[in-house]
Amino acid sequence: MKNILITGGAGFIGSHVVRRFVKKYNNYTIYNLDALTYAGNLENLRDIEQEPNYRFIKGDIVDQGFIDNLFSEHRFDGVVHLAAESHVDRSITDPLAFVKTNILGTVNLLNAAKKIWAGKEDGQRFYHVSTDEVYGSLGPNGLFTETTAYDPNSPYSASKASSDHFVRAYGETYGLPYVISNCSNNYGPNHFPEKLIPLFINNVIHNKSLPVYGDGKYTRDWLYVEDHAAAIDLVFHKGKNGETYNIGGFNEWQNIDLIKLLCRLMDQKLDRPEGTSEKLISYVKDRPGHDLRYAIDASKINRELGWKPSVTFEEGLAKTIDWYLDNQEWLNHVTSGAYQEYYENQYKGGSLSVL
Repeated sequence: MKNILITGGAGFIGSHVVRRFVKKYNNYTIYNLDALTYAGNLENLRDIEQEPNYRFIKGDIVDQGFIDNLFSEHRFDGVVHLAAESHVDRSITDPLAFVKTNILGTVNLLNAAKKIWAGKEDGQRFYHVSTDEVYGSLGPNGLFTETTAYDPNSPYSASKASSDHFVRAYGETYGLPYVISNCSNNYGPNHFPEKLIPLFINNVIHNKSLPVYGDGKYTRDWLYVEDHAAAIDLVFHKGKNGETYNIGGFNEWQNIDLIKLLCRLMDQKLDRPEGTSEKLISYVKDRPGHDLRYAIDASKINRELGWKPSVTFEEGLAKTIDWYLDNQEWLNHVTSGAYQEYYENQYKGGSLSVL
C-alpha cells in the first residue's frame, strides 16, 4: 500500500483528483491535505469521505514544522501538489499571501520530500501542478509550448512561476524526482463562484449583473476539470521524471463569446425568453496586468501519453450548467459561507476519522 499526499484536495481541481485516485487505486491510501481557506470545501468530497483508503488532514503547507512531521509520520511515496492561492484579482490586492502559500509552501513540501526520499528515490514522485499564466500573454497567433519562456504579468502568475523554478531546481540540485504540468483555465462542477463561469451561472440564476472586464475580447483556452483530473492521473503515473506537460482543452474562446453562449444556454435551461440573460451583461473597468490571450499546445501529452479532452467546450459547459442547477444547495452553502461549517460538524465533531 502506497501513501500518496494530495495537497489542496478540498479545492476545485483537487477534489476531482482526490475522488479519482480514491476510487481508482485501491493500493493507495490517499491523504488529502487542505488548509480549508475560503476555497477549500469538504462538501465537494462527501461521496468518498467514508472510503477506507481516504484520509483528510487539516493543515497549512506554510507551516514548515507541521509539514516535516507529516512526511516523517506517513513516509509519502508520492505528492500531487495542487494547494495554491489562485485568484488573480486577490493576488493584486494581497500579493504576500501568494508568496507565502505558492512559493514558501511549495519549498516546504520540497524540503520534506527531499529529506524523506534522500538516497532512496525509487518510485517516488513530486508532481507540481501549475498554470499557463506563467508564460505571460500571447498575441493573436501562436501557442504556449513546454519550452515557451516564462513571462508572468500578475503577482499570482509570478508566484506560480517561482514555484515551478524551485521544483526544477530541486530536481537538478538534489535529484528530486519530479514532473510539472501547466494547464489552461479549468471549469466544471464544484468551482468556487468567484471565477468567471460559476460566478456568471450564479448571477444569471439570481438576475444579477454580469460584469465583463474591458471589451470582453480576452481569449482563454478552456479545460473541463474532469479531463484535467484524468491528465493529472496520466502524468503522475506515466510521465517522465524531469519533464513538463502542457494540458489544454484544444479550444479558445473570447470571454464575451463564452458569456453569450452561457447566457443562451441558461435561458434555455431556465425556460426564459432568448436574450433575457444577455441583457445582464455590463462592461467594467479592466483589471491591471490583464493578459490578452492564453492558448496551450497540448500535443506533447497527447503524443507521449495519449491524453486528449473527452468533451468539447459546448458539451462541458452544458454539463457544468446542469450540475449547478441540480446542486443549488451546494451553491447556496458556498455563497452564504455555510460550507465552512462542514469541517466542524462532520470532522471536528468526531463523526469521521481525521488525522
